[in-house]
Amino acid sequence: MPLPTPHRRKHLHQRQYDFKGFEREDDLWDIEGRITDVKSYAFKNEFRGQIEPGEALHDMQIRLTVDLDFIVQDIEACIDESPYKICPSITPNFKKIIGLKVGPGWRAAIRRAVGGTEGCTHLVEMLGAMATVTFQTLYPAMIKRQSEKDKLDNQENKDLSTEKKRPGIIDTCHAYASDGHIVHSEWPDFYTGSHKKSRRDI
Repeated sequence: MPLPTPHRRKHLHQRQYDFKGFEREDDLWDIEGRITDVKSYAFKNEFRGQIEPGEALHDMQIRLTVDLDFIVQDIEACIDESPYKICPSITPNFKKIIGLKVGPGWRAAIRRAVGGTEGCTHLVEMLGAMATVTFQTLYPAMIKRQSEKDKLDNQENKDLSTEKKRPGIIDTCHAYASDGHIVHSEWPDFYTGSHKKSRRDI
C-alpha cells in the first residue's frame, strides 16, 4: 500500500543509499554501501563553485570486509564528492573499525572509533545502517555452518535438546516478537505466547 497522496509541494532534496553484499573466494564477505545527496536547485559552494541541480553534493562509499563471525577484517572508505576540500582526508581514519564486531552495540562502537571530529557524519551514519545488510548477506552461510554443527553433534550422539540456542533475531522487531506467530512457527522452542496458531495463520 503506497503512502497517502501528499499536499502540494516542491521537491528540494534527495538522499539515496545503495547497499550490496558479496561472498568472496577467500571465505570473507564484502558489504558495500554508497550514499548520494542531490538538490533540485542550483546553489553556490565555496569549494566547488556552483553545484547544479542533480549534481551530487555528497557521493561517498564504504567497503566493509567481515568474516563469518562478523568481525571486521578490513574497511575502505572514499569520498568522491563533498562540500569541502578537507572531507576526503578523514577516510584513512576508518581503519580504526578493523577488529570491531558487527552486532549488538555496533553503532555505539563505531561512534567511539570514528565519531565526531574523528570521522565523517555521513559515512558513520551509513556504516551503522550496514549492520543489517551484513546480517542479510551472511545469513545463508550462518545457516549452513549451524547445520554442519548439528550434524556433527548428532554423529557424536549429543543431546541436542540441551544445546539449543535462542536465535538472536527474536524480539528484534514486531514481526519477530517472541509471543508472535512467526516465532511460534519458526522457533517453537522459544515461543512465549499462549495461542497455538499454525503456519497457515501467519
